[in-house]
Amino acid sequence: MDAQTRGTTISPSPPADAPPGPPDEPGLDRILTVPNAITLIRLVCIPVFVWLLFGAQRQTAAAVLLGALGATDWIDGHIARRYHQVSTVGKVLDPVADRALVLTAVVAVIIHGAVPLWFGLATIAREVVVSGAVLLLASLGAARIDVLWVGKAGTFALMFSYPAFLLGDGTSAWQEPIRVIAWVTGTVGLTLAWIAAFSYVPVARRALGEGREARARRSAS
Repeated sequence: MDAQTRGTTISPSPPADAPPGPPDEPGLDRILTVPNAITLIRLVCIPVFVWLLFGAQRQTAAAVLLGALGATDWIDGHIARRYHQVSTVGKVLDPVADRALVLTAVVAVIIHGAVPLWFGLATIAREVVVSGAVLLLASLGAARIDVLWVGKAGTFALMFSYPAFLLGDGTSAWQEPIRVIAWVTGTVGLTLAWIAAFSYVPVARRALGEGREARARRSAS
């Protein structure tokens, strides 16, 4: 996704004798890009997933669609990096689509009964904490905080585990190993996700300090 095209947080300034870096990514104001189209499709397909699970009662189809939507999280990021299609719209739209997909998937799978309530609530709580912190820091004028790889890894593992939980929910013999895989990836993903949440604390402090310094420089100029 577009968020993956950024590095982790704050980079030190290069030494004075270092060669100049590459120019800023051109075309950041673009809207019509392939990664943005994939992200938009992900948003549009979220209600389709809900309908398949609860309206059409097609559990397997819903699980396959959810897994495919989670995979697009990697696909659009790869395309954005490979073909230089990073955009400001994508940097905003992609995290919104991620949060919407994660929250919808978790709530739907909880209601369906394929995952324990405590596991689903632990996933939702992490999303609420991180999203709330991002909004708070933005309101305080903090510098931009880029996504940490451990958080992306945690989200990817969770978005693999929830379709597996859904697909493995049943009494057939073939569903038992899928449930085991779901628990392994889900436990790893949830652990990484909460590690990332706590890892943002020192990063957020630095970003807040940098934001204040930038405002002070603008006021003095």
